Amino acid sequence: MTTGNKEVDKIKSQNLNESRPPFISMLTDEKRGILESEVIYDSDTQIKETQNRIWKALKRRYQYDSNLEPGQSFLKNHVNSKIPLVILYVDLVGSTNLSMTLPVDKLVTIIRAFTYEMSSAVYRYGGLVLKYVGDAVIAFFPSLSNKYVVCDRAVRCGVSMLTVIKNGLNPILNQYDYPDLSAKIGIDEGENIIVQYGHDENSPLDILSYCMSVSAKMTSLTKSNNITIGDDVYVRLHPELRQKFVRVNYNAREWNYVSKRTGEPYKLYTLKE
Repeated sequence: MTTGNKEVDKIKSQNLNESRPPFISMLTDEKRGILESEVIYDSDTQIKETQNRIWKALKRRYQYDSNLEPGQSFLKNHVNSKIPLVILYVDLVGSTNLSMTLPVDKLVTIIRAFTYEMSSAVYRYGGLVLKYVGDAVIAFFPSLSNKYVVCDRAVRCGVSMLTVIKNGLNPILNQYDYPDLSAKIGIDEGENIIVQYGHDENSPLDILSYCMSVSAKMTSLTKSNNITIGDDVYVRLHPELRQKFVRVNYNAREWNYVSKRTGEPYKLYTLKE
């Protein structure tokens, strides 16, 4: 055993004996106010738990779980209707290169770890996971009531995701000589149509909208380890959070979306470097 692996074992045995249940369920409205400061913003605890899970998974002592049911249950109540949502895309960068350099079992473990931790962040901030597309996680935050609060939550969720990757996943992967993970995130808000494929009540549900297309495109343009948000999110952020972002411009070939609110080219903003 290498010195690096011995250090990892020592750290894990000291700090992280037991993990929480396999998947974090969405906080209820009653509990959310109480738990925000204790759970949502307790980054040190989240990082330790993330490190514990990935370390155990690499040792084949932990199996990641996934659960799309909360999101599907919410959408069932809005089938064939249009509702406001904040859409969040988080895409793993460089997965093609990983697939060419890592053994299949290790690659699968890392992809599962990434999607699990990103999903967990979504649930902690009151969002819901829609689906997994390859190495990307697509989530949504219902914004039927206070759009300002929901936009703020979604952006803070994105920031938390980058922190978990940088300080939670990567330090453990580095100990085993695996490459760093990085992600790019796109967030936008707008009206969305809820569609169910098939007449059976258990048929899968999906979201169709201009907002979904915008979010996907802005994610593809985002730099590694950064977040791009649309103007409809930016204008609703708390001033303290808004000042962390700067306007980014693309030429017409790269970006040709128009704001439904202003009729002008849709403005985008990214985290200041």
